Amino acid sequence: MRCQYALTLLTGLVECICFAGVTFGWTSLVFVLKEENYFEELCPEMRNQTANSTDGCLSQDERFSLIFTVASFMNSAMTFPGGYIFDRFGTAVTRFIAICLYTIATLLIALSTADTAVLLFPALPVLAVGGIFLIMTNMQVGNLFGSQRSTIITFYNGAFDSSSVIFLVVKVLYQGGISLQAMFLFLSSCSICHIVRTIFLMPKTHIPFPVPEGYRYGIGCGELSHKKSKSLVPASGQNDGEEGQKKTNVSINCLENHDKEVSFRSCVLSSLFAWHLVWLSLMQLRHYLFIGTLNHTITHLSGGDTSLVSQYTNIFAISQFCGVFCAPWNGLIMDRHKKKNKGNDFKISFFIIH
Repeated sequence: MRCQYALTLLTGLVECICFAGVTFGWTSLVFVLKEENYFEELCPEMRNQTANSTDGCLSQDERFSLIFTVASFMNSAMTFPGGYIFDRFGTAVTRFIAICLYTIATLLIALSTADTAVLLFPALPVLAVGGIFLIMTNMQVGNLFGSQRSTIITFYNGAFDSSSVIFLVVKVLYQGGISLQAMFLFLSSCSICHIVRTIFLMPKTHIPFPVPEGYRYGIGCGELSHKKSKSLVPASGQNDGEEGQKKTNVSINCLENHDKEVSFRSCVLSSLFAWHLVWLSLMQLRHYLFIGTLNHTITHLSGGDTSLVSQYTNIFAISQFCGVFCAPWNGLIMDRHKKKNKGNDFKISFFIIH
């Protein structure tokens, strides 16, 4: 069982760092798309330039920025509907939706060419939504590790940000001679791994917190887990003596705590949630604006030197990869404080800092 938990943790980390947030590596992908002459028809003057330099084209850059703007909007806007689907239908349904979206997006990019560059408009937003659904279903893995819950959640969140490095790998491999189409076909084929993980290493519904003793999940384990969870609450008359009275009191206390839970409406209307939403919106706006305009800015500042643009794009992508090393520190701090304040029932699970 512990082996299953560890496999779920490790495969989830790979999934987050290799697939979930790849759209944040847009700057690296734009470099490749320009090399492939995507939207070059918007800039007739570029045909007279040499292959080793480019002065940039405002119309082309605006088109790429528009694609990323739509994708970043969908990335945020679909979080709420995705959360409803996850709560209502469970992990398996949400993940299969995510896998379908991800496969469609990678196939669209693989099949696109300079003549069909318009396929990027549906492809990148769908890729972003598929990725956010994947990270959403992986956050619950932290429930399996009890006292390290916040550390795992923030670790996954950092991996989500660091997955932008995948488009850097695409860029490096492209410069090494591998075609863009071949790489995205490979990413599309990786959906088989997502399906296998969904069946064997993820629950059909949700991972409870705290995790019941002997909790199992995966194919063929749903009925067993359900029965074991039910057995934790003894039926009337089942227990005798002092031990039975203690178990009954625990059950009653759990029911009383459930009745005292804060409602969804009161959370949404609270000032804490409102100000956190404002703060997060400003942080994301700054982040998306920087990523969406970086390629044009570097091209302009470098005077159209393609080698310099490539170099600084690589540096930025490497700096993005550091998120997976920085984010867990937030979780470690939170887990440490939770041990000191066990009586506090209201805990913030994680902060999404882009």
